[in-house]
Amino acid sequence: MALNTSAEAPLPVGEVSRLIGGWIDRLGAVWVEGQITQLSRRPGAGVVFLTLRDPSYDISVGVTCYRQVFDAVADVVTEGARVVVLAKPEWYAPRGQLSLRATEIKPVGIGELLARLEQLKRSLGAEGLFAADRKRALPFLPHRVGLVCGRASAAERDVLENARRRWPHVRFEVRNVAVQGVHAVTQVVQAVKELDEHPEVDVIIVARGGGSVEDLLPFSDEQLVRAVAGCTTPVVSAIGHEPDAPLLDLVADLRASTPTDAAKKVVPDVGEELERVGQLRRRALRTVEGLLEREERGLAHALARPSMEHPQRMVEQREDEVDALLARSRRVLGHLLDRADSELSHTRARVVSLSPAATMERGYAVLQRADGGVVRSPDEVAAGDALRARVADGEFTVRVDDRPAD
Repeated sequence: MALNTSAEAPLPVGEVSRLIGGWIDRLGAVWVEGQITQLSRRPGAGVVFLTLRDPSYDISVGVTCYRQVFDAVADVVTEGARVVVLAKPEWYAPRGQLSLRATEIKPVGIGELLARLEQLKRSLGAEGLFAADRKRALPFLPHRVGLVCGRASAAERDVLENARRRWPHVRFEVRNVAVQGVHAVTQVVQAVKELDEHPEVDVIIVARGGGSVEDLLPFSDEQLVRAVAGCTTPVVSAIGHEPDAPLLDLVADLRASTPTDAAKKVVPDVGEELERVGQLRRRALRTVEGLLEREERGLAHALARPSMEHPQRMVEQREDEVDALLARSRRVLGHLLDRADSELSHTRARVVSLSPAATMERGYAVLQRADGGVVRSPDEVAAGDALRARVADGEFTVRVDDRPAD
C-alpha cells in the first residue's frame, strides 16, 4: 500500500522499518534454493547461522535455524553444498536486515542436480545455443590467446607449457578466477567478457582439470552459457570431464578433452608446420619438375618434325610450285593473246573491206551537201547546188549544172 508522505511530512526510520517488517511477515514460508557460502555452528548455541547465495546472480541472504533443524542434515551439508530450505522471511527492524528463518533443510542430490541440468540443456538447446551452425572456426595462428583458469592450477600450467612448447612465441592473456565454489560463475563470466572485448585476443580457452559433478556445476550455469553464446571471439571449453560434459562444452565453439588437448588444438606445432611446409615445397618442386620435363619432351618432339628440322624445305617446295604455276600462267596467257591477236586481225580485215574508204579506193565518191548530209538520190539536189565530193585521196567541190531527166 502506498504511503502519503512528503518532504514536510516524512516517516521516521523506525516506522518505515516497522512497515517493511509488516509487509514481509505477510509473505509466508517459501522454499528457497541456494548454495551455502558461510556456516556458523557455535558450540552450545541453539541457533545455526548460514548464508545462502545464488551463484548465477551473486545475491546472498542470511539464514537462521534451530540447531535441531540443521543437525538433521549436518552429516551431508557443508559449505559449498546446494540445499533447498523451507523458510519464512523475517525483518530485523533495529538493523533493517532481511533474513530467512528455516524450518527444514534438504540437500540437493546429484540425481536431482543432473535432472535440472538436463532440463536446462533441453531448454537452451531449443533456443539454438548449441546449434552447429553457430560454431566459429578457430584462427590458424592466434595473435594472443585468452586463458580463464584457476590461479597456479595444473590446468594453467598444462595449457601454457604445451602451447609454448608447440609455438614458443605464442602470447597469452591470463585471467585467474575461482573455478569452483560460490564465486566461480561470477568470476568466470566476467573474465570471459573481458577477454572477448580485448582487441588482441583471437581465441579464449576456459580450462579446469576435471572434478566432481558438484565442482563442475559453475560450468553448466545458464548465465555462463549465455555469456559464451554471446561472445564474438571463438571459445574453447577445456574442463576435462569426460563422463558428464558440462553445458559449456556444448555452447563452446570447440570442446577439448583436457587443457593439454586445448593447447594442441588452439596453437599449431611449429615443428609440424615446418615439416608440412617442407612437404609442400618438395611436392611443388616435383610438380614443377614434372611440368618442365613434359614441356621439354614436347619441345624436343616438335623440333624433331621435318618442318622444324629443315624449315627451308617447305619454302623450296613452295618456290618450285610458284615457278610451275608462273610458267603455266605465262603459257596460258600467251595462248590467249595469240588467239585474241588472230581474231583481231580477221575482224580488222572484215572491217576494212566493208568500210566506205575501201569502196572509194575502188573509184567511188561520196557527195555531201553544204550541211554535211550525204546525197543519196537525184531528187535531193537542184541545178546550181554546190556539193562536196569525197574521194579516196581527198575531196573537192562540184556544182550541179542540171538535174538529169527522170
